[in-house]
Order: sequence, then C-alpha cells, then structure tokens
Amino acid sequence: MQRDYRTIFGVLLIAGGILIGLQQWGYLKGNWNDALFAGLWALGALYFFDQARLQNNPWLNFAGLVLAGLAASNLLDLFFPPIGDALGGAVFLGAIGAGFLFIFRREPSNWWALIPSGVMFTLAIISVLDDLRLDLPFETGGLLFIGIGLTFLVISQLRTSSEPLGWAIFPAGALILFGLFVSLGSAASWNYVWPVIIIVVGICLLWQSLRKS
Repeated sequence: MQRDYRTIFGVLLIAGGILIGLQQWGYLKGNWNDALFAGLWALGALYFFDQARLQNNPWLNFAGLVLAGLAASNLLDLFFPPIGDALGGAVFLGAIGAGFLFIFRREPSNWWALIPSGVMFTLAIISVLDDLRLDLPFETGGLLFIGIGLTFLVISQLRTSSEPLGWAIFPAGALILFGLFVSLGSAASWNYVWPVIIIVVGICLLWQSLRKS
C-alpha cells in the first residue's frame, strides 16, 4: 500500500508540475496556485477514498467527495476561468451535498443527512443563478426555503423501519409557501404560480392514492 501511495503522489506531482509549467508559459489562464491546490485536494480525495474502502467508513467517503469538489473547482479556474467563476462555488457546494446524500444512501436510517444535502444542492443552484446575473422574474432568496421544503417533502415519503416520517409534510408545506411568497413579490407572477400549485397538489393526491392501492 505504501508503494501505491508513492505512485499516486508521484503522478500528481508530475501532473502538477506540467500544469504549473503550462501556466507560466501562458498556455493556461488560471493562477499557478490553482494547479497546486487542485493536486493537493485530489491527493487528499484519493487518500480518503482508499481509507473508506479499507475501513468501510462512509464519512471518509464524505471527506473525499468534499476534497474532490475543491479539486474540480480549482481545475475549472485553471482551464476555464469564466466557467470557474460561474460554477466553481456551485461545484464545491454540490460536492458537499453529494457527500451527505452518500451518507443517506449507505444507511437509510440516516434520513437527517438529506436535510444538509438539500440545503447544499439548493445553495449550488442559487450560486449559479446569481453568478449568471440572469433577468429572472423572481427573487433567488426564496429558492432556499423552497429547496429545503422540497427536501422535507422527499423525507415525508420515505419508509424507514426506525420511525415514521410523515410529519415532514408540515414543514415542507410551510417552507415551500414561504419561499414562494419571498420569491414572487409581484401579483402578476402569481397568475402563473397558482395553476402550477393546483397541478402539483393534484399530482401529490394521485401519487398517494396509487401508493395505497
């Protein structure tokens, strides 16, 4: 195993040296520290993934996913700076969300991990929308509450042997409605929202009916 680590570390050093050289010669637009830290984060991610495989510890996979997200963000800044500026933060937040989602997938009784996962994925979407500076018909601040509400809605549909989770439907409804009020300030926007709400409620009722049958 020690030889494996030396091989990985050597390959990353060679790749990092090549990237730094290309940056110094003007072939890459990012900074040299982007290449350095991308290599360090990638090395850390590989280490945690390998330790997770040996120890069967999902939290080590979580750490590996976070470091992999950091490495991907630095690589975007190095090779595609405009894309890195717009998506770098979202990639990192999405990696954290994926880490919590992995915790849930490994052990469904850890349903609570879906909450920070949903928050991170929602923040990633908000980050992209804010960085793109699009002319949107709603305020992105309300999306956080909507995203958390949808997360609780998913939790309410889970079936675990440890405890019933139907209670999650109540914070889900409250958060989604509050998020809609925050996002849609103008009355004109609600003309498009009400039909969507009615359709969503109908789909939920139909889904509940089909599940019981």
